[in-house]
Amino acid sequence: MRILLTNDDGVYAPGLAAMERALRQLGEVFVVAPLHERSGVAHAMTFLTPLQVRKVYVNDKPWAWAVDGTPADCVKLAISSILPERPDLVVSGINGGLNAGVNVFYSGTVAAAVEGSFYGITSIAVSQQYNEEEQYHRAADLAVGVIGNILKQDSTGLYNLNIPQNALRSETPEVKVVPVDRSQYWEVFERRIDPVGRHYYWLTWHSEPQPSDEEQFTDLTALAQGHITLTPLQFDVTDKGRMQEMSHWDLSPQNTGACCDSEHTGPRVHVSWRG
Repeated sequence: MRILLTNDDGVYAPGLAAMERALRQLGEVFVVAPLHERSGVAHAMTFLTPLQVRKVYVNDKPWAWAVDGTPADCVKLAISSILPERPDLVVSGINGGLNAGVNVFYSGTVAAAVEGSFYGITSIAVSQQYNEEEQYHRAADLAVGVIGNILKQDSTGLYNLNIPQNALRSETPEVKVVPVDRSQYWEVFERRIDPVGRHYYWLTWHSEPQPSDEEQFTDLTALAQGHITLTPLQFDVTDKGRMQEMSHWDLSPQNTGACCDSEHTGPRVHVSWRG
């Protein structure tokens, strides 16, 4: 089995190295990862600048390709140009920090797995709860165990796997198949002042995200209880139910004059950088 491994924490991240070692149990591993950390870039692609690629060596042996781009860039470039043959599996991680709830939309880790699934390849994003003393080796072993079981039953799926700290300390952690929670977090900005007196804002995260509905068992609920979570994802974002409803709408364009005044020039805009 040929396995493409990437991440969004960068090619030198310890979680990537731990995952590479563990994945050798399943097959041949090819590492293609961002040269620098690219957390939170979602599915960004590089179009306006060239992508530089360099080899990374460990003990004088080539170990990985480092791409000066995003996680999605890495997967697309690896499959189309770098790997000698199409991979059978794409794994993204291990990310240092959970990618649960709506964070799946912001995550470069998850986006790399989504990119792999565009090619019809089974793709899995792997993340573990952040801790200054990360136990990546334990998380990698747990992840490979789950991935191996997935491969026995599916050949084209897209999955998001999260491992909390309690699961790392448990001898028999449970895996829960759960939906993504829809609660919003990462929404607190601190207003600060730089050395020359200008105001700026810094996005902060003051606490663990909380489930939006305590009655529904979601990834956030299961993680809070110490379970490993596995969520099947899909990249088809079409709201098919809404499409059916819209088939009865009158959407014929009509010029009501409410928003299309040809004499309207719009407001003048002035930007001040002093806050």
